[in-house]
Order: sequence, then C-alpha cells, then structure tokens
Amino acid sequence: MEYLFKRKLIIMKTSRITGIGHYLPDKILTNDELTNLVETSDEWIFSRTGIKQRHIALKKELTSDLAINAAKEAFENSTISPGDIDCVIVATTTPDDTFPSTATKVQHFFKMKDTPAFDIQAVCSGFIYSLQVADTFLKCGNAKNILVIGAETLSKIVDWEDRRTCVLFGDGAGAVIISASKESRGILATKLYSDGSWHDSLFSDGGPSFNQKVGKIRMNGQDIFKQAVNKLSESTSKALDECNLSVKDIDWFIPHQANQRIISSTAKKLGISEDKTISTVKFHANTSAASIPLALSSAIKDGKIKENHLIAMCAIGGGLTWGSCILKF
Repeated sequence: MEYLFKRKLIIMKTSRITGIGHYLPDKILTNDELTNLVETSDEWIFSRTGIKQRHIALKKELTSDLAINAAKEAFENSTISPGDIDCVIVATTTPDDTFPSTATKVQHFFKMKDTPAFDIQAVCSGFIYSLQVADTFLKCGNAKNILVIGAETLSKIVDWEDRRTCVLFGDGAGAVIISASKESRGILATKLYSDGSWHDSLFSDGGPSFNQKVGKIRMNGQDIFKQAVNKLSESTSKALDECNLSVKDIDWFIPHQANQRIISSTAKKLGISEDKTISTVKFHANTSAASIPLALSSAIKDGKIKENHLIAMCAIGGGLTWGSCILKF
C-alpha cells in the first residue's frame, strides 16, 4: 500500500524548475589580493583548492539583498510571477538577523502578502534540504509554486587571519522557482542525512545561546575531505537507485562547490567523467548553500544544461549534514 501511494504521487505530480537565476556581488577578491591579509600565495591556494577568486559582499550588502537579486533573475527567466508564489524558502547560514527569517524579507520585497516564508539552516546542504521540503509541499498539493533560494554572505563570518579557512569562502546567491507539474521531468528523488557526532569538524564558534556572538568559521579540513567524498558518493548512488537509474544515465553532475579536490575525488569515486562535472569553484569559491544553485544557473546560462538532461546534485555541510537530488531538467 505504501509503495503504491508513493508511486501514485510521483507519477501524477512532479516538481520541476520553472525559473532560475543567480547573483554575485560586484567586488572580487583574488588570491593575489589575499596575500595582503594572510601569509599565503596564489599557487598555494589554487593547488590545494582550485580557487582563483571569490565575490565579496560590501558591508552594506545583506544576505537578503543577494537573495532578492537572484530571485529577480529567476522571475525574469520564468512565466511565474511573484504573485503566483505560494511559499518562500531561503537556505542560509548567514541570515540578516537572528530573527526574523531572511525569507520574510524576500517575501516582503516582492509583496507576496500572507505567503508563508521561512529559512532552512543546514549549512552547505541547505539547498538540497530546501528542495526536498519544496518537493514534498508540491507533491502533497499544499502549493503550486515555491521560490527556493540559497544565499550566503560567508565573508562576514570568516576569520580573515586564518589562512586555512579564509581562502575557501565567498558570497553569492542562487534561486529557483519550483512548480507542480504533471510532466515526467522534475525532481525524481532526494536523499537527506545528518550525523551530529561530527559537530567539531566544521562549525561556528559563536551563537545566541552559546556565547551571544556571531562567531567565526572553524574547520578540520582533513576530517571534512574524508567524510565528504564517501558521503557524497554514497548518497548520490542511493538517490539514483531510488529512480532505477545508474551513473551512466547522468548528463551532468553538480556537487557542492567546496573545493576542486573534493569535487574531482567524488566524481572519480562515482565514475563520472570530468567533462560531465560542473565546477564553478575557481571563480565563486565555496558559497555554502548558494553553491549548487549558482553552479546550476551558470551552467544553464552557458548553454551546457538543456531540457530533459538528467542532473545529479549533492552537498555536505556542517553538522554534518549531507544529501543528494536527482533532477530531470
């Protein structure tokens, strides 16, 4: 009975992308410019991370500003208007305020009166988590169109004296409009996981309850690398299995843009070739919850991803949290 119920939901209604956009702050900080802040070099950073530059929000630019600009482009690329949106979800680790949510600022800007809006905090996995929430709402008939945004201003919680972390992160936002559809394409499967025992491997050393401070990013890079490659490949394989698909069916692989080593190692473990792997980390660095929608939007804009292409996306972040999504575009 359970199997038939799930099967009916998937066949009768899918959730597909009907609009997409992204936004990057104008200010760019290159590796060479970072040498003025910490003891490092372009060669040291690029050889270890694959990063050449990152976009940095100005002091007056808020996470909500980036989210709104990404959403504007998504609406420009869609037949859906703000008045058609039934829910707003923003994945972010760097909200404007402790409360209320950044999503309510987006909702207010677009004059979506009484439309529910909330944030999801799953760090770098936040966009994948948000996709599953949106997909569930749509398939259950609780909404017809949902605006999902991944937006971050990580430069504001980076310790600019710690060369192990400050070289890794950047700011940006990506937005998608997800709509209920009777077409066979759309979100085919999502798999979500977490394991709180890895808390100390990637965390912020501040919080309202903990010490009443925002805190800075702290990370054990070796722990994260080992866990990332295994967990990203395993969750992607499980998501494919749920769709009765294999790695050979994938047209494009979009992993979280943590660093090039993790991207390449995960693709290699899955058996996905480099020419099928989308990587924007060289120019965007790690933008946490924004990294996958940024990479997806960029690849669509560049003409790589086309209608009916099968895409595998996966992410891992602090918590640890991780997950995967299989999408037919």
